[in-house]
Amino acid sequence: MSPQERKELIEELMTVLKEVPITSHHLTPEEAQWVRLAIEAQAERKALRQAIIEKSLAGFVWFCICGVGYVFVDFLKTHGLRF
Repeated sequence: MSPQERKELIEELMTVLKEVPITSHHLTPEEAQWVRLAIEAQAERKALRQAIIEKSLAGFVWFCICGVGYVFVDFLKTHGLRF
């Protein structure tokens, strides 16, 4: 493509783009409300998911602590200590 052809192509594209009406797509109040509610619901789901993960990890840690305690007590019982 020669520089002249390129220039003509750019000029044609500019004229066509100027003729195309620019419409802005604003949300209706109902659509805006729906979007806000969807964002809030997503935030709540994220918070719930994070809480479940935190509680699961805390439960696992307590399980490990209790398991180690049980093994320790069992060890002491088998080696002569009476409770």
